[in-house]
Amino acid sequence: MKNVLVVGGGIGGITAALEIASCGVDVTMLEEGPSIGGRMIQLDKTFPTLDCSTCTLSPKMVEVALQKKINLLSWAKPVAIRKNGKGFTVTILKKSRYVDINKCNACGSCSPGCPVVMKSEFNMGTGPRKAIYIPFPQAIPNKASIDKRTDRPCKAACVDACPIHTNVLGYLKHISEGRFEDAYMLIRETNPFPSSCGRVCYAPCEGVCNRGQLDSPLAIRDLKRSAVDRFDLDTLEPPQVQKTERKVAIIGAGPAGLSCAHDLAMEGHDVTVFETLPEPGGMLRYAIPEYRLPKAELDKEIGYIRRMGVKIECGIEIGKNMDAATLKNDYEAIFVGTGAPQGIRLGVEGEDLSGIMDGLKFLRTVNKGESLERESLSSHSEREGVAQPALLVEGATRAPLIGNKVAVIGGGNTAVDCARTAKRLGSEEVTLIYRRTRQEMPAADEEVEALIHEGVKIEFLATPVRFNGSNGKVSTAECIRMELGEPDASGRRRPIEIKGSEFSVPVDTVITALGQATETDFLNPLGVKLRKNGTVEVDPFTCTTSVEGIFAGGDVTTGPAYVVDAIAAGKKAACFIIKFLKGEALVAESIDAKPEKLSEDEVKALSIWVAKADRIPMPEEEINQRVTNFREVALGYSAGEAMTEARRCLAGQIEGCIQCGECERRCEVRAVDYNMKDEIIDLDVDSIVLAPGFDLYDPTEKREYGYGTLEGVITGIEFERICSVTGPTGGDILLKGETPKRFFFIQCVGSRDRLSGARYCSRVCCMYTAKHASIVKDRIRDAEIYISYIDVRAYGKNYEEFYKSTQENGILYMRGIPGEVVQGKNGLLVRVEDMLSGEMREVEVDLVILATGVRPRKGTEELCNIMSIERDEYGFIKANSVAPSKTNVDGIFVCGMGSGPKDVPDTVASGGEAASRCMEYINQ
Repeated sequence: MKNVLVVGGGIGGITAALEIASCGVDVTMLEEGPSIGGRMIQLDKTFPTLDCSTCTLSPKMVEVALQKKINLLSWAKPVAIRKNGKGFTVTILKKSRYVDINKCNACGSCSPGCPVVMKSEFNMGTGPRKAIYIPFPQAIPNKASIDKRTDRPCKAACVDACPIHTNVLGYLKHISEGRFEDAYMLIRETNPFPSSCGRVCYAPCEGVCNRGQLDSPLAIRDLKRSAVDRFDLDTLEPPQVQKTERKVAIIGAGPAGLSCAHDLAMEGHDVTVFETLPEPGGMLRYAIPEYRLPKAELDKEIGYIRRMGVKIECGIEIGKNMDAATLKNDYEAIFVGTGAPQGIRLGVEGEDLSGIMDGLKFLRTVNKGESLERESLSSHSEREGVAQPALLVEGATRAPLIGNKVAVIGGGNTAVDCARTAKRLGSEEVTLIYRRTRQEMPAADEEVEALIHEGVKIEFLATPVRFNGSNGKVSTAECIRMELGEPDASGRRRPIEIKGSEFSVPVDTVITALGQATETDFLNPLGVKLRKNGTVEVDPFTCTTSVEGIFAGGDVTTGPAYVVDAIAAGKKAACFIIKFLKGEALVAESIDAKPEKLSEDEVKALSIWVAKADRIPMPEEEINQRVTNFREVALGYSAGEAMTEARRCLAGQIEGCIQCGECERRCEVRAVDYNMKDEIIDLDVDSIVLAPGFDLYDPTEKREYGYGTLEGVITGIEFERICSVTGPTGGDILLKGETPKRFFFIQCVGSRDRLSGARYCSRVCCMYTAKHASIVKDRIRDAEIYISYIDVRAYGKNYEEFYKSTQENGILYMRGIPGEVVQGKNGLLVRVEDMLSGEMREVEVDLVILATGVRPRKGTEELCNIMSIERDEYGFIKANSVAPSKTNVDGIFVCGMGSGPKDVPDTVASGGEAASRCMEYINQ
């Protein structure tokens, strides 16, 4: 069986391949890019008929795809060749697309989520594309490609450390280039509480950030907030989903329950959330102070979940207002996300004295704006207190409602929040008492730093042993010093009392924040299995309980944890509830990857080319101001600060794909494969047709025209893409969003020019300039159009008539090549001598279009070298003067602009001639 290799997928190569295949010969077609079509598919129209270029070429491209005799290899090129008898053995490099073309169905779901925005080669840089892309709608093969140029320089430890695997690399890339809305939408893909997490997340991502091995970790959480600050969630319309009529009940409207509800609603399920407290939000609303998380932000996020169709019923306590068994009968699945809302008692003498408060109840009362009478907050009291909204009103009198001397017992974030809140309520002396050292404190370092800056004293290695009172109210806390022994079950060193080290702390109020406990008695009638500590026993991979159809997650299963952990639990449960409702097996799909560090060698290598840059601190309100109110302390980054900080991301230091995994996550057919490798293929062929095409002259060499420095100076091919309905503006001719009215076309840029090394005529420039002018006149009736020229050369049939009709259409031809283009007051000034009148003219225009000449295609020299083919003085493939497709090597033929400038009809003809010569050769 005969086999011919065609190198190049432009109109010349397509013509040759189809002609040869129609003779029953197998054709292997190589295209160095992602799709065939060449330059012609980039054109808006062809001259002189002004037919749609895409309409003309697309059927032939489709014919190539359907022709069984043609094997198309895109992203492929020959790298070596040797004579094999009368034929050849060709070594082909097939570059990986990182997309399995046997799986990819060109659905397009991958590209919108990609955070890497690059210049589109198809649109000549006039429009964007993503790192994963299909170059144009009619591409053949119509398959996605990933532009992966180098391996990501970091391990993406931030993503692996995040409990919900937020695409940190992606949203930082968006922010670094000022696309804050895109960043927000990417964050929201995995997190229904971006604003809350952008403020109060404990940021495990930052702790493992690989950038931190070079200088300092990225401010990942603060950058999340910067995206939130620049997006109004109230304007976001919920997605339209197909309703399933399947009913799910959620018990608990905290972050776990609401996250589960959010994801179930996204699937179209009917979700009702039941909450004991008066408003939804759980610990986000009632345990985190306003100065850290403004409740208006939380309300927006919960409001969006409600707009998705989730029903939230507050003031309903399961087991009291509603029977658990009834809930089980009325709903097909239940998720329990009640958290750990109860404080833990200290268990020392005098703990029931008035003025000793539970920390969670204290924060809840403050956040609700209720009375802070000491009796109402005693740990043994059930009184809720009287509403006192003036407590948080700006400028209100700051009476020390809890006394001047406050002691807070504990070392976690709740304890820190209690102490900072007490300070804002007017207490003069606030002391935090913690039984270990600062190193063992579970509270976030930045929160502890803020606590100290705000004037709170910390007594480390101390704990209360009894409380003394007067008239039933606490007056002193008797404490004892501690020392650290061996590690306990938590991994921290156990505190041991030092005998004889007792000391007293005078107090008006004591706030205990020792931990949290669950309330799960309401599950007993359902037979849900509980652990000894009262938490719900679940399968850690599927969130299933001992009762079919009942799922649980968050603090109610693990004990007190963090907001983002609760969100992760709710989302995981939603995933398996969806499977349960579909009747699918509840099997965990994968195990989370562990964050990886850079090796010492990797750090050393990165240090050479990555400049050190300090982390930008989050702007905060002045300390002397913030302790007097509950305004948010963190003020947020400016846009410039956010962009600068985001640019520190190591993944963003490279061009092309950053392997953030977003396209892989979105691809339902699992076509994305970052581990694909380039292939080397040896192919035996009987003959070769070369159709390498051409490149266009780079006009940055002609500095006098300002290309690349003056806005409004573009090339003819760039203008083609602007004019095309498949281009970046949909065919509208726009400059900075406005329709230009004054146009100046400069011909022979890089042609017939000794200085640029091309004394030859590029043959096509005169006609495509006339075509461009005609398109402008057709679309902008009152356009003012100038064309400068040396002389007009019309080579083909009806070309002269087309040129004349262009002149008759009101387009002014000016003989003479401009000396320079400069910026004027109201546009661009083109300075040119009119050779017919001898007059020096300055023409002010909006847009200057350069008719750039043709050059041999980059890679032609290498191609000729490996095939021992001669080139002419300009670098084109040297062809036989009698048989214009023959080269100096028998069996290798050339067509199209591979051998010199040609227009489209001549290129088609040369493709047919090369096919004919090739068939003659292989049939000898």
